[in-house]
Amino acid sequence: MSHSDSQAAHTLAEETRQRNEAASKAAAAQKRKKLFSIFGGVVAIVAIGYGTYWYLIGSRYVETDNAYTATEVATVTPAINGIVAAVDVVDTQAVKKGDVLVRIDDADARLAVDQAAADLDRTERKVKGYFANDAGLAAQVLAREADQKRASAQLLSAQADLQRAQIDLQRREALAKSGSVSGEELSNARTALLTAQANLKAAEAAEVQSRANIKATQGAEKASTVLTANTTVADNPEVVLARAKLDQARLDLERTVLRAPVDGVIARRQVQVGQRVQSGASLLSVVPLQQMHVDANFKEGQLTKVRIGQPVTMTADLYGSSVQYHGVVTGLSGGTGSAFAVIPAQNATGNWIKVVQRLPVRISLDPKELAQRPLSVGLSMEVEIDTRGQIKAGDVQPKTASTEARAAAL
Repeated sequence: MSHSDSQAAHTLAEETRQRNEAASKAAAAQKRKKLFSIFGGVVAIVAIGYGTYWYLIGSRYVETDNAYTATEVATVTPAINGIVAAVDVVDTQAVKKGDVLVRIDDADARLAVDQAAADLDRTERKVKGYFANDAGLAAQVLAREADQKRASAQLLSAQADLQRAQIDLQRREALAKSGSVSGEELSNARTALLTAQANLKAAEAAEVQSRANIKATQGAEKASTVLTANTTVADNPEVVLARAKLDQARLDLERTVLRAPVDGVIARRQVQVGQRVQSGASLLSVVPLQQMHVDANFKEGQLTKVRIGQPVTMTADLYGSSVQYHGVVTGLSGGTGSAFAVIPAQNATGNWIKVVQRLPVRISLDPKELAQRPLSVGLSMEVEIDTRGQIKAGDVQPKTASTEARAAAL
């Protein structure tokens, strides 16, 4: 092979290699472009899927596992002091409203009832005496008025007798000068005048005394009627007070028996037979399981769309995720948990670090589901609120100033 042929072959090989390299680069570029297209498509699909999920689900539901069951626990306390005679229940025992829980020794209470009843009877008798005394004094007033009238009549009679005696004496004295009347007759006339004068003074004194007697009797009558004015025996203040004391004694006797205020389960029994208890001391509690609700503590940023009446789905750790409860948002707390802490946070002092706050949300439970799967107080719950769900008018707590203001603000 000549040198020129060798040169041509080398050139041809070089061109072939360059073409192969160019083709390889083009294929690699095409492959990279295809991979980038596939990756971009996947990213777009993921973004669309996430956006769709967020729009349909993510932005619709808010959830938390910081939720616990609660209820209005009824604390049983005695209204009187005494010694416990019997305790008829134990912890975990189910009771109905009105069932007897504790009995306090009622001996003192029964004696108090008997004493109050006797006091009432005595008071009624005394008040009846007041009314009888009023009637007697009224009769005395009438009698004194009659005496005064008789005394006045006797006074008038004595005045007339005196006037006749004076005229008779004057006439006899005139006749005595002519000798027509004896000295004895004149002496008798003078004696009659003195007697008439004495009788007049006695009549005047009797009339004054009768007036004084009337005033004294009328004063006694007024003093007596003050105790009975505008009253009867039944509504006299003394009788009313005595009857109130009897009612109080009977009430104290009834209070020696402590009954269940609601249906529920006994918890925290702290009383024993023979124990002396004081009024207001906590003896035990009744937990009304059928009135259970859930207090869910949501972060403040989760409550933007939460409204009273929205439907809620819940699960309890007690039964697992296979058992669901349904309920309704019934209220939002007027303040965060830290705001009502015993020692509130002092955010205006020292180095401040922002802490996300949680607001308690009250959620009712479906009574039928609660009856099928009972819950106890303090159990952990997982809560999910449907913020786009249809707001239910029923099973929502009555509106208050705080709930209305909170709902308006949201």
